[in-house]
Amino acid sequence: MTLTDDRQFPAALAAALAVPFDYADGDGVDFEPFEAFLSAEDTDDWFRAWTGNNDLDGGAFRVFGQDGSGGYAAFWLVRPGRPLAEQPVVFLGSEGETGVVARDLGDFLWLLADGCGPYEAAAPYGADRTSRPDEALTAVADRFAPDARRTAGAVVELAAEEFPGFDDMIMELCR
Repeated sequence: MTLTDDRQFPAALAAALAVPFDYADGDGVDFEPFEAFLSAEDTDDWFRAWTGNNDLDGGAFRVFGQDGSGGYAAFWLVRPGRPLAEQPVVFLGSEGETGVVARDLGDFLWLLADGCGPYEAAAPYGADRTSRPDEALTAVADRFAPDARRTAGAVVELAAEEFPGFDDMIMELCR
């Protein structure tokens, strides 16, 4: 598989994104999945606008959803030669929030299963990561990543430990 050409959802991601997300009047998951990855052109346009840097392209990202304010969730293709499912998941918010929210797709499935979306995982103001298990998403996570079971808090903590420089790297690209 060539990552630069891969615009198909992995089966595990497609299964998770097929489950409806409950916003619960602001107490649930603020996540709106896309039906497909953004095109390369749309990803480039978004990343240039987000950073204010027209010299960049968005080739290192596969955007698959957004929160209600327009922040994007994406795979960050930082592990050369590794499949998409082994790449970390990041969030770049409409108000400048950034964060690696999961180390890979398996962790992302458990983040969702525990009732936490990408926005909530990257929220800068100490988001409430109280476990709110979702039966349907837990079934997806059990099916595709049974050995990766952990709470949303643990998923976010492990991602931050593995990729501590993500926020700084992204901010250095901004103009």
